[in-house]
Amino acid sequence: MILTPHHDGSALHVDRQDPALGETVAVRLRVPAGQPTPGGVWLRSIRDAEPHYDAATRLGEGDGWVWWQARLLVVNPVQKYRWLLRTGGTPGNLWVNARGTGALDVPDVQDFRICAGPAAPAWIHRSVMYQVFPDRFARSAAAAGRTLPDWAVAAEWDTSAVIGRGPDTPYQYFGGDIEGIREHLDHLESIGATVLYLTPMFPARSNHRYDAAAFTGIDPLLGGDEALIRLVEAAHARGLRVVGDLTTNHSGDAHEWFRAAYRHPAAPESDFYYFSADNTAYLAWLGVESLPKFNWRSEGLRERFILADDSMAARWLQPPFNLDGWRIDVGNMTGRAGGDDFNHEIAALIRDRIQTINPEALLVAESTSDAAPDFQGDTWHGAMTYTNFTRPLWQWLARPHTMGDGDAPGGHLAGAEPGVTRDGSGNITGQAWPDYFGLPQRGPERIDAGDFLATHLDFAAAFPWRVRLANLNAIDTHDTARAASAILPGAQPLAAALQFTLPGVPMVFMGDEFGFEGFNGENSRTPMPWNAPERIPADLRGLYAGLSALRRDHPALTAGGLRWLHAAGGTLAFIRETAEASVLVVLFRDAATGVDLGDLAPGLAPGFAPRRLWGHGTASAVRGAGTGVVVSGQALSAAAFALPGTIVPSAAAPGVQPSERP
Repeated sequence: MILTPHHDGSALHVDRQDPALGETVAVRLRVPAGQPTPGGVWLRSIRDAEPHYDAATRLGEGDGWVWWQARLLVVNPVQKYRWLLRTGGTPGNLWVNARGTGALDVPDVQDFRICAGPAAPAWIHRSVMYQVFPDRFARSAAAAGRTLPDWAVAAEWDTSAVIGRGPDTPYQYFGGDIEGIREHLDHLESIGATVLYLTPMFPARSNHRYDAAAFTGIDPLLGGDEALIRLVEAAHARGLRVVGDLTTNHSGDAHEWFRAAYRHPAAPESDFYYFSADNTAYLAWLGVESLPKFNWRSEGLRERFILADDSMAARWLQPPFNLDGWRIDVGNMTGRAGGDDFNHEIAALIRDRIQTINPEALLVAESTSDAAPDFQGDTWHGAMTYTNFTRPLWQWLARPHTMGDGDAPGGHLAGAEPGVTRDGSGNITGQAWPDYFGLPQRGPERIDAGDFLATHLDFAAAFPWRVRLANLNAIDTHDTARAASAILPGAQPLAAALQFTLPGVPMVFMGDEFGFEGFNGENSRTPMPWNAPERIPADLRGLYAGLSALRRDHPALTAGGLRWLHAAGGTLAFIRETAEASVLVVLFRDAATGVDLGDLAPGLAPGFAPRRLWGHGTASAVRGAGTGVVVSGQALSAAAFALPGTIVPSAAAPGVQPSERP
């Protein structure tokens, strides 16, 4: 590994992440001391869409790095910047942006970013989030006495197969409830979770409840309002926060607003949706008729959904419910329909509203594709997305396979459907190949570590640093196949290790800690095996508890910078750094011996040896020649090691003047 100039958004390099417009922020670049001295260093910022250059001042040298500092004026709400080094050689220029270091000019989309105004609440950066799908987590004793609705297809908790695809999929009802969740909060604490995220809880006509019939109360099938109040009180007493799921893109077709307006053009709610002239036809999410799409042109909708004291967005964050924030469903499509695009406006409106209620409330949003353009620090705090982490992770750890001519979208083969099992109603209950985010192929196709890193950087670079720290890192969710079905057998510990050590918030989907499998999102919603240990494919509770403790005990993993050290073949290595301490993380998909990370930390004392903090398998790290570190490990092993903090010179070196303009 050859050291390169480095900058990221952490406190080592940026003085603050929440400046006001017109303020200046000190930003720093470090250059390896052993490399030729730059002929000058400049900070290039974009001011009102025009490039501007400020000369940087040499701060001094520390731990083998030469540090440079400049003052960044925050002219725009999202202030873009990058670094320019004049090398005095060939090539003459080096650019440093969020994608990396290179000699070629690069587009602004990959510039570093600082956002004006308040950042996400600080608590989210230290969190471990646990996602619960209420119908499948736990049943209290009270569940047995509830009358099933007409839409429900009853299923037995420990014996019924989960229906992954078919006419009964949205109606299969296992009967989990909120009281059952409250009774199992010990489990969340035991694996280190600090935030409970609940998918929708409002009355609906499906087990997933994204087709809400009302927003004014909790579904009686889940125990009603009082059950939620008791759950939040119990969670808060343990130091756990609770986040709900808000559907801003659509309601259900049984919703009181939709029923009032359907076929009634004169109804006050008529402009809440995209209706035809006579209100008999309407726009629905992805054409699913049960999910009519909201029309955010409507001032009435904005008032009743966001602005009013008893609105959907506001009511549940206030007493007596006191939710700690929202995860926004289909955030990327909210407010977008043909020529309409109110996405940014609605996102900002929701954020402003919830912050008037609770400045510490969290607001994260789902965005299934290239999320960064919608997450620029002034709307959603962070993204629940797949492109920058989950998808390339599955590819790096993918099971070897070849794509066949008969592959079809949805993760299964057309025609004879080899490996597929169905019940008597035609529902698919078992399947050999997992769905890979809707792509027409048999699961993910394998890539090497270099391609993993390239893909990750391509999608992560355009996020402001403070947004990256609030993004949710998930190896799977209730909307995807299970990672265990898509990646190499025994590779989930590596996936979890990356999830807990990269910038962002690890989000564990219930059942990950039991190694659950599933060929698509619906099939992955397996009831928890509280009384059926024989249903546990792999007991990984200790793994998740250990990673949670590692993250909790080492602030470098929640607030530190990120510097990639090695990405080739089956090996990944990076370091998370603060002034006080650093953590080296190495992962081996394949066995490797003597991987030299080079001058990992040029200032390491001669007698220093990396100390192992956490590990899975035989991964090791030892001192190499000079100031280098050499790592080795068996296949499917990973480890984290303690390293010293990084020294930043505090004052400019005597007699050193800022560089001249290039």
